[in-house]
This record gives sequence, structure tokens and C-alpha cells, in this order.
Amino acid sequence: MVYLEVACIIISFLTVYFTTPWFIHYLKSIGLIVKDQNKKKKPLVPISGGIIVLIGFLVSIFLYIFFRLFVFKAGFNLISLSLLFAGIVSMLIITIIGFLDDLVIKADKSESRGFKQWQKPLLTLLAAIPLMAISAGDTTMVLPFIGLVDFGLIYTLIFIPIGVVGAANMVNMLAGFNGLETGMGIVYTGMLGIYALIYGTGIAALISLFICASLIGFYFYNKVPAKILPGDSLTYLLGGTIVVVAILGNIEKAALIATIPFFVEFFLKLKGKFNKNSYGYEKNGKIFNLYDKKVYSLPHLFSRTGKFTERQIVLCFILIEFIFCLLMWVI
Repeated sequence: MVYLEVACIIISFLTVYFTTPWFIHYLKSIGLIVKDQNKKKKPLVPISGGIIVLIGFLVSIFLYIFFRLFVFKAGFNLISLSLLFAGIVSMLIITIIGFLDDLVIKADKSESRGFKQWQKPLLTLLAAIPLMAISAGDTTMVLPFIGLVDFGLIYTLIFIPIGVVGAANMVNMLAGFNGLETGMGIVYTGMLGIYALIYGTGIAALISLFICASLIGFYFYNKVPAKILPGDSLTYLLGGTIVVVAILGNIEKAALIATIPFFVEFFLKLKGKFNKNSYGYEKNGKIFNLYDKKVYSLPHLFSRTGKFTERQIVLCFILIEFIFCLLMWVI
């Protein structure tokens, strides 16, 4: 059966890798393009690559389900199948919300902004409904100094919605550089997938690893210099993936550790009243901070010095995310 999982992971990668050029052409033809702000000439680049990543994931996961049910005759039990489809539907809903936000481009092509800041959390609540409807996840948790606690309906009706809304919007905050969201996503989806395979559930591992494979295929086109940008459709999909994998795999603590950089980013954006951009401007091949020496986002720690290229900043964040993902194995 391992061969089936490996084959579907490869299919997920190949689907995205070979169909992204067509998708880039399509997005250009419909005018879904924005300025690449970190480039001196600010070229217009297609946005909303999360759709193609989602397609790669759906192709692989549905093929996997088909072969498990109808070829190998070693299908899921009803509970496992309902959990899997609830996770898929949540990820689909949250990606569509991100895509709708991408569809509205400012007149100057500076960015996409279809929804107001207060509307995004409310809309992403919809993605929590499938998980809440089937009472996904283990309601018991081990708390420091207290021990095992069963949260019951509090977990289903409060923790799950907070997790979905929080994860989607936090991942969306740390963005703005070619390959940043995708590169970090490859690290934490890959690590969470392996962690879920060992300590969690097979369903969570499948979701995380299939998404990871899709992201690798997308990275070839999103790395510096990007031929396509991820948009909110991808950042929301990645946030949705984190919370779905955490809940279905019962690995919430590991997911929290992996997302520490996003918590830090939240407080930095709060300092700037959520109206400061993460990206900067290019000068002599280096990226400079739009706000001089002030830090309103984690990338500003690098751009404030004016010593790093966009590629170097992105690689630093991929390394930082890798270090935090390693901590989930020891904490």
C-alpha cells in the first residue's frame, strides 16, 4: 500500500509542475496580474497560485481514495472517510475565499484586496463548519500543571473556529516575497506530514504530504524571480492545511510550535496597526525597508539593513521555519 501513497505524492507534484505554465497563461489572459513590489521595475505577475496547488492536491487525494476503495478493496471505514472529506471540504472553502479576495485588483495593480480586513476572519469561519459538523479531533488535551482535560463541546464550537480563522489569517500576514510562502509551506507541511505519520493519524499525514508535493511543484515557478504569485488563495489554503492536519492528526502542539514565526508576525503587524506591508523596495539588487529602520514585520529585520537580496531573505526564512519545525520533535 505504501507504493500507492508514493505514487499519489508524485502525481500531486507532476500535476502542479506541468499545468502551472498553462495556468500562468490563463491568469494573464484574464488580467489577474499585480506588481511584483520587490523588483525595481515592478513587473506585472499573475496572482492566485493557490488554485493550482489545490488542484494538484485534489487530483492526488481523489485518486488515492479511488484506488483504496475500488482497486485494492482496502477502503476506509466510515469514520475515517467522513473525517477525510470534512478536511477536504474545509480546505476547498478556505481556498475559494482566498481566491475571491484575489479577484479584485486595485486600479494601480499594486495588490489584490477584495475583502476588508474585518471581513476576512468572518468569511474564513465558514471553513470551520465541516470540521465542527462531524466533531473532528480529540477533545481531550494534556495541559501543563493540570493534566488531562476534556473540553467537550468547547473544543468543537470554540477551539476549531478559532484555529481555522487564526491559522488562515496568520499565514496570510507573513508574505510578500517570491517563494517565501511556498518555501516555508514546503517545510512545515512536510514536517507535519512526517510527524503525523509517526505520532498522529494516516489521514492527516496524507493531506499534509500531498499538499507538500504540490507546493514543491509550484515552487519552481514561484521562486525568485517569480513567474506567478501565490495570492490569498495559497496563504489561506496553507493556513487551512495546518489546522486540518493538526485537528485530524491530534497534533495541535506540534502545529503550534511550527507556526511560532506567524505568531511573532501577528504581534509585529499589530504594532503597525495591520496597515504596514512586509515587502520593501529594490536598490542595487538589495531589498530595503519601506519604513526605514522600523520593524513592523519579520522580513524588516533583514530589509532594514539593506544588505540582503530577496532570494537571501527568503532562504533565511525557510531556514528559520525549518529550525522551528525541528523543535516539534524535542519539545
